[in-house]
Amino acid sequence: MRMRIRYSKQGLMKFIGHLDMMRYFQKALRRAGIDVTYTEGMSPHMSMSYAFPLGVGMTSDSEYVDVDLNTPMPPEEMIGRLNESAPEGIHFIKAVQIGITKAEKGMNQVARADYTLSFREGYEWDTLWKEAFAAFLRREEILVIKKGKKTEKEVNIRPLIYQADVSGSEIHLGLAAGNENNIRPELLMEAFAREAGYSCTPFMFRINRDEVYGDTGNAQEHAFVPLIDLCL
Repeated sequence: MRMRIRYSKQGLMKFIGHLDMMRYFQKALRRAGIDVTYTEGMSPHMSMSYAFPLGVGMTSDSEYVDVDLNTPMPPEEMIGRLNESAPEGIHFIKAVQIGITKAEKGMNQVARADYTLSFREGYEWDTLWKEAFAAFLRREEILVIKKGKKTEKEVNIRPLIYQADVSGSEIHLGLAAGNENNIRPELLMEAFAREAGYSCTPFMFRINRDEVYGDTGNAQEHAFVPLIDLCL
């Protein structure tokens, strides 16, 4: 059986990279006594996959990992065991059973991610930026240069911005994510800063990932559903 686990990553754990998180998670599963399936071959490893790895320096309320089990376990018991030895900053929230096909893996379902951004102290823009940001988002085209491993191309990311609004000093973004389209929140804010004449330095924003969604709709009408609910 395959289980999808949702957990949060806060505090100093935001500085732990994806590969180290994978190593931690394997140890956590062993400590919890969860009977995980191993792959076959010369170098067997736990059968698990992350839906949408988080960038270093970001916090998150919705990280997802799919794990294959040899022995079924009630979701509540699994979450309880994992939380017993979880370090500060990691909290396991929910586990649900999902299908075992390739298409049902989280990494193949991701379509959107929501973020909350706030300025770090000393990096705030002037009071006019909110009006400029609203005007920027009314444009039909927002062209940016997306860099791949070997190529660069100009892309219009406006259709990939599903939500963008400001509440007080926080910026709330809903952006395309996943294998086909993936817009980083920093990319959008850098594009706005260039257009409006503001500085935009690395790590000037605190960024929290609020939720990750799949899309049960179509190209004409999206229907975004949190990954933890896709299998219900």
